[in-house]
Amino acid sequence: MNEPHIGGHISKRFDSELEDLRSQVLAMGGLVEEQVANGLQALLESDAALAEQVAGSDYRVNAQEVAIDEKCVEILARRQPAASDLRLVVAIIKTITDLERIGDQAEKLGKFELERLADGSGSEEYVQLEHLGERVTRMLRMALDAFARLDDSAALKTIKKDNKIDAEYEALSRQLITRMMEDPRNIRDALRVSWCARALERIGDHASNICEYVIFLVRGKDVRHVDYRDMKKRLKE
Repeated sequence: MNEPHIGGHISKRFDSELEDLRSQVLAMGGLVEEQVANGLQALLESDAALAEQVAGSDYRVNAQEVAIDEKCVEILARRQPAASDLRLVVAIIKTITDLERIGDQAEKLGKFELERLADGSGSEEYVQLEHLGERVTRMLRMALDAFARLDDSAALKTIKKDNKIDAEYEALSRQLITRMMEDPRNIRDALRVSWCARALERIGDHASNICEYVIFLVRGKDVRHVDYRDMKKRLKE
């Protein structure tokens, strides 16, 4: 792990500001992680109260994004950071955007479950989401841990897991399409499962983005829009 030098500035207050920023991002990440886990639990256990909580709590994530973003802008204007300090602030601005979008996807899970409960359709179909959901929540946890430890190696390993999530999502989508074609009565429930699966797949994408920002922060290399194999080669240069 090639950890950038963060801390040790002449101004101890600047050190404190940067550490406070990181702490706020991790707090936001913890809230988002909880929202995703609760959204998945609401689907699998038909928990109306939990679904309503997830569907109505996105404002907390949004408020944290705004607060952290304002702090980043203030630091850019007042401290004019350079080198690793600048990369840290830029990485944080990008990370909180992805965390906010993960919160949006978690909110969708809660809303989909409330819609299902309202129209009285069955919940049996949602069991198909359990394994995909476990993969996604694990990947999000790993991405946040990589950010907390500024661990570029862990970030790279986490990015690789997105391929398995994409493959599982595509396989599930094919199964659902087949089921809808075989019996039109399955269309409503199958579509809802498909929408939930898509929300989970997007959470995986955002977790992968966060890992790319960790690599940028630690290595100073932009690995966005690069497949995993080329990413490994670029990081060896």
